[in-house]
Amino acid sequence: MLRWAIIFFVIALIAAFFGFGGVASAASGAAKVLFFVFIALFVLALIFGRRGPPK
Repeated sequence: MLRWAIIFFVIALIAAFFGFGGVASAASGAAKVLFFVFIALFVLALIFGRRGPPK
C-alpha cells in the first residue's frame, strides 16, 4: 500500500510540473488517503501482530 501511495505522489508531482492541476489534486488526495490507511494498518499490525508461543 505504501508503494501505491508513493506512485500517486510521483504522478501528482509530474502532473503539477506540467500544469495539470486537476490531475495533480486528485493524485495528491489519493496518495494522502493511501498513506494514512497504510499508517493505520501498520500501527494495528504492531499492536496486534504476531506473538510468540505462550510459555
